[in-house]
Amino acid sequence: MATPYRQIRALYDDDTITVYQAYSNAIATAAVEKQKLNASPAFRTGSRMTWIKPSWAWMLYRAGYSYKDPRQERILALRMKHSDFIGLLEQGVLTTHCHHQPPQQQSLENKKREKSPEVKVQWDPERTVRLDKLDHRSIQIGIPGALTEHWVENLIVSIEDVTKKAQDLKKMVDERPEVTDEELAQLGLVPVERPFEIPENLQRALGMT
Repeated sequence: MATPYRQIRALYDDDTITVYQAYSNAIATAAVEKQKLNASPAFRTGSRMTWIKPSWAWMLYRAGYSYKDPRQERILALRMKHSDFIGLLEQGVLTTHCHHQPPQQQSLENKKREKSPEVKVQWDPERTVRLDKLDHRSIQIGIPGALTEHWVENLIVSIEDVTKKAQDLKKMVDERPEVTDEELAQLGLVPVERPFEIPENLQRALGMT
């Protein structure tokens, strides 16, 4: 059975859902130790969007398994309560970003989106854990600067450093190209992500139906 074109898939239990972000060493070390994302003075709320992703594969793609950019060398798993996650989505506005725009226009749109006071929802091509593009879409949620402090202080239940998992996964797929996703899951390198259900009216608002 084909996966729906737009679907929220995530690692979650009865109470919490996991989303991912990548940060520099300075931010990540303090965040894990103190269990506060803003524990390091290097963390800035400012006016920029903070983008969270429930998809492990999309986080791997964005951060290049943690090797792509020194500012994204540590991947963190952030757990939120279901109700708080849905609360962000209820404030969400779909982006109108068009990949067919000229690069200069895309840059202007990106700057506008980053400074928006609204929670933004964007659907990007999902990836495999080998970073290949899939046909269906994965959600990204942009938390505006005005809400970032509230999110950091009140909505994050726990913080875990999963950088080594990402690096071990890359090593495994490089050394054993034939390894299956099922084997990777058994090794604890790929989380079992399931469809995360949200109310129908919210699905419609987010362009999922």
